[in-house]
Amino acid sequence: MGIKVTKMQGCGNDFVILDYDEFKKINIKMSEVAKRLCDRHFGVGADGLIIPNTNVDNADIGWYFYNSDGTTAQMCGNGIRCFSKYVYDKGLVQKPEFTVSTLAGIIKPRLLENGRVMVNMSKPILEPDKIPFVPANNLKYKMSVKNMIFEGNAVSMGNPHFIIFVSPEDDTLAFAKEYGPIIETSCEFPEKTNVEFVKIKSYRKIELRVWERGCGITLACGTGASAAVVAGVLNGYIENSVDVELLGGVVHIDWAGSINNPNQDVYMTGPAEYVFEAELEPKI
Repeated sequence: MGIKVTKMQGCGNDFVILDYDEFKKINIKMSEVAKRLCDRHFGVGADGLIIPNTNVDNADIGWYFYNSDGTTAQMCGNGIRCFSKYVYDKGLVQKPEFTVSTLAGIIKPRLLENGRVMVNMSKPILEPDKIPFVPANNLKYKMSVKNMIFEGNAVSMGNPHFIIFVSPEDDTLAFAKEYGPIIETSCEFPEKTNVEFVKIKSYRKIELRVWERGCGITLACGTGASAAVVAGVLNGYIENSVDVELLGGVVHIDWAGSINNPNQDVYMTGPAEYVFEAELEPKI
């Protein structure tokens, strides 16, 4: 018997989802399963692997999330939207608004009538030791990388991010490709980091390109979009309700926080779409 999988995507950030019953058939390490299934030449091809976990006590449902390199991640914004639509459609949860247990804590998604998903991403983490980020001050931190000096903000949305605002003439994607992998493994980030290069288009619109920890360049990053808006508001660059333009599409971020009152939840709204369902030959 083969392994049934579902592929979904949110703004081009794509995921392989295994039913929990399918997960129980597999007898090798899930990190290896993630690497095989996410491989774009020999597997399904995806940025991450998601497995619903119906055996949790602290929420309506939980999940296991693996990056394409087999490492685990505390959270994934686009992944949680796809996961939310999947578990609701499959009847694993019975209500359109529910709680999900993740390594980043309890996340609260809500399926909207227009097919999009709004997610309460919880509060941003700005304390350096909790991000974790070694320097004592995470606002306006300067980092020398190759031939450049970048000034950015360290923010965690359950996973670490380093947000760098660039000039209008800069190529955010080229920066992410060249400097992202170096910053990801910088000694300032003991657990590595996601790296976002952000261009401000208006007070309510930004462009973001991301080097994602454990994945590389991805078409979208929901936690990165959330972290970027938090950093932009704290710096006074943007308003509290912002469209974030990613390579794969647009997500909307709302954050009522400010530099004097940062302890506010971040809300992300965006698409979650099915790509296909399939049954794989039993090679895992």
